[in-house]
Amino acid sequence: MKPNDLLSIGDLARRTGLAVSAIRFYEEKGLVEPWRTAGNQRRYLRSDIRRISFIMIAQKLGLSLTEVEEALSRLPMGRTPNAADWKRISGSIRKRIDDQIAQLEKVRADLDGCIGCGCLSLRKCALYNAGDTWGQRGAGPRVLR
Repeated sequence: MKPNDLLSIGDLARRTGLAVSAIRFYEEKGLVEPWRTAGNQRRYLRSDIRRISFIMIAQKLGLSLTEVEEALSRLPMGRTPNAADWKRISGSIRKRIDDQIAQLEKVRADLDGCIGCGCLSLRKCALYNAGDTWGQRGAGPRVLR
């Protein structure tokens, strides 16, 4: 490994746009693993730029840090996710998005019957209170999903 293949934590922070503390947090979670110099300074592989970018993108797409950890745990340390890895991981994201779309389409279809009063205790409210289950707990809004 050549010396210019390694980055200081500050360089990694600048290249990824993350705070040094966030990189340390990812290190504590085992998502990145630095090399240590003789003086015990952290040095990261250039490939960690892509690894951290993957973490950031996955979180923006709605994956929890636990899900990101699980996905990256299947990769050897020092290897960045490739197209095949991302295809496998994106399948679970796609499923979640499809479920959210289905839920939103149901809400959109149910909107025609809603008068928008927000009381959530109408007996026929199909959006949030089917069967007036929340009306049994008292008047006024109870739950908003």
